[in-house]
Amino acid sequence: MSLTIMRRIKFCAGHRLYKHGGKCEFFHGHNYIADFHVQGDEVDSVGRVIDFAELKRLFKGWIDEHWDHAFILNEEDDNGINALKQVVPCKMYIMPANPTAESMATYLLEKVCPKLLKGTGVTCSKVAIWETEDSFAEASIDASDAIQTVAELSEPMVS
Repeated sequence: MSLTIMRRIKFCAGHRLYKHGGKCEFFHGHNYIADFHVQGDEVDSVGRVIDFAELKRLFKGWIDEHWDHAFILNEEDDNGINALKQVVPCKMYIMPANPTAESMATYLLEKVCPKLLKGTGVTCSKVAIWETEDSFAEASIDASDAIQTVAELSEPMVS
């Protein structure tokens, strides 16, 4: 049996969507919420999959260091990057794609969470990024992804 818990982290950040063609192409910001869904197959002696305080330390620590009160930009957005470099001090995080809620959730799930959770005995199965109180995107690892990953990592049996 697998158990899932969720830790919510709130942060503020600015961004713009490179080549959006609409108002989101302008610099603007959001009060984001990130929901991290974490799974484990066992509980500890206290009955926890993992301590919520440990998830807060890991996830909030990364977000505070990299995204909170930063501008998040697409690596192809030279104009935006150069503009922000004129501001001192400036906190900027460059992503490999536009910083949409979808790409932010995917980035956290695929790149950040595996590193943060390494050695904890739990994995992140879903990340939701709330851009407003009415709009969110989520990235999740479904069962077929997990099965495929295991199959790709398995050595062929030799008899």
